Formats: sequence, structure tokens, C-alpha cells
Amino acid sequence: MPWFKRKKAGILTTRKEQNEVPEGQWVKCPKTGEIINRRELEDNLLVFPSSGYHFGMSSGRYFNFLFNDGEYELHDTDLMSVDRLDFEDRKPYDQRLKKAREKTGQNDAARSATGEMGSHEVSMACMDFSFIGGSMGSVVGETIARAIKRAYTREIPLVIISQSGGARMMEGALSLMQMAKTSAHLARLDDAGLPYISVLTHPTTGGVTASFSMLGDIHIAEPEALIGFAGPRVIRETIGSDLPEGFQRSEFLLKQGFVDMVVDRRRLRQRIIHLFDLLMDDR
Repeated sequence: MPWFKRKKAGILTTRKEQNEVPEGQWVKCPKTGEIINRRELEDNLLVFPSSGYHFGMSSGRYFNFLFNDGEYELHDTDLMSVDRLDFEDRKPYDQRLKKAREKTGQNDAARSATGEMGSHEVSMACMDFSFIGGSMGSVVGETIARAIKRAYTREIPLVIISQSGGARMMEGALSLMQMAKTSAHLARLDDAGLPYISVLTHPTTGGVTASFSMLGDIHIAEPEALIGFAGPRVIRETIGSDLPEGFQRSEFLLKQGFVDMVVDRRRLRQRIIHLFDLLMDDR
């Protein structure tokens, strides 16, 4: 009944979230309701041409369009998570891992690679939201830590692309330890004077935001990405009031100085190359 509903109530009026492209030959834009052929959407890097809505994208797709000619070398492909804590919920953790591997064809929620971007050799790690919500467990933390170590060992710049719901609760304290480990490796990268560009996509939340995602030299966010530690619902219930319009979205955080720039995915590669041209000039 409309008489006891508010028309505008902060986070209550935000559009329905959708991180992955729905199945089928035709795709509907969640923002405008327009329809587009899937092939045209994929040719546009999963960005809806008219509205600019960014669908979620896999690590493989990011690697393919960011590295020169889509050529790169994958690393750490032998790492796999195990149920060390014997975690039991409605569905045992080992079964969830098995299902996620079958769904994505990947071992876990992050992959690392090296390749060239423009004239620069780059170490890159990218998360996958489709694998248990991009949650960070031991393997994700180790994959990212090794990507960082590869950067300062080879004396090359680093890019990390984040899309995650936070630490993986099924691994308990083991997942929280990854925050300290990745941060320690980033301190060594900083000591080496090498640049780290952090790309924040939708969503970047929880322990990922609280660790490596917000420790970059430059933070680039994709448009309308949800970025924050706790979710809007938790914050709203904690403070007991509505939140500002667009709270925790890329554009709002840009105004607050939380991110350095908001960049359309279609221009992301050239922007990163340009930044590395400037940051690596003296090397």
C-alpha cells in the first residue's frame, strides 16, 4: 500500500544489482530496459552502448583486452582451496568449491598473469565475482601476493582488478590473514618505488576493500561500482538514518576523494598505459 512507503529513502531506491550478463541471445539493460544483441554487448566490453551500464566481467576478459593483442602468461594455476576448517553450513564448503569450479572453469576467485601493456611489462591480478562472490580465501590471497611479489622481483608495475564481496567466511581467520599478507607485500613494492594501480569494479567490499584494494598509488573505479567496507544496508541500520543518494558509488566516492578517477571500461586500457608512461618514465 503506497501511503506508508517513502518515494525516496536512500539505499531503498537503488536499482536491482546484477553483476553478470544474463543468459540468452538478447540482453536487457537493468538501467533503462533497452534490449541489445549479446554479440554487440560483448564487442563493447560488456558495457551497454546507450546507457553505459557496466555488466560484470571475468578475469579472462579483462586480461584479453588489457594486455597487448590479448597475449599474456598465466601464473599460479595449480593453487586450489581446501576445506581445512571442515566448515559445515547448509552446503558443505568442499561442495561449494566443486560447484564453483565446474561453473567457472577456474580453481578460485582470482587469477594472475604477466604481459605487456603498451611498452610496459605488467604484473596483473584479477578477481572473479562469479566464483563464490569473489570472496577472498587463502588461495585468492596467495595468488594476489605472488602477483605483487612478481612485480617487485621483476621491477615491473602492478595492476589489481577487484570485484569481491569480502573475506571468505568458510575459511575463518585464514581468510582474514590474507589482508595482512597482501598488504605486507605491497609495502615491499612501495619500497621498490614501483607503481600500483588498483581498479575497483562492481562490487568491491569487505576485507578486500580494507586491504589491497585501497592501498594503490592510483585508484580507478568503473562507473556506478559499489565500493565500501560494510554494505549500505548494514550502515543504514547501524546509524539509523537514510544514506545520501549514490552513497558508496564510484561517482560519490570520487567527490569525497576516496578514488582518484572514474573511467569507462572502454577507455581503461589507454588510461592505465598513459599512467604507466608517466610513472615509469624515470626508470
